[in-house]
Amino acid sequence: MIAPYPANHYGVEHTERLRRSFHALTGRDLLDPTLSPEAAADALFHAPFVVLSHNADPDPILTYGNQTALELFELAWEELIQMPSRLTAAAPDRAERARRLARVATQGFIADYAGVRIARTGKRFWIERATVWNLTDDQGQPCGQAATFRTWRYWADAAPEPPR
Repeated sequence: MIAPYPANHYGVEHTERLRRSFHALTGRDLLDPTLSPEAAADALFHAPFVVLSHNADPDPILTYGNQTALELFELAWEELIQMPSRLTAAAPDRAERARRLARVATQGFIADYAGVRIARTGKRFWIERATVWNLTDDQGQPCGQAATFRTWRYWADAAPEPPR
């Protein structure tokens, strides 16, 4: 996947997949539904909330992160699209993450995801009220999963428990 930027309209096709799948499963809109595909792709890439997606491989690789996600996870685009999505969680949290993603696979989406995530540099942060949903291609076939969240808080590695 090519890095989103103005000349390629910030990945219109993928943004439309994110929007379509999100609305079909949740009944809500990820963005203003009156936006054109090009305007929506620009708005999503520059949104003040996080949006990430990964493919449907057995060990899924990240396929999209908007600017907020890139900054939060301290990644360049080229790093993001080569990274297994499991690495967004610290090793002790990966089993719980996998259980929740399996729940998404069977239910279509969840809107109550919370947990500790880790940036490339090791900085940890707590996310909450994340929505995670299945992505489908134009033929309705599963092609990955995506997540969005607006709430995160940093916490020190020495903290015994993440903030609640």
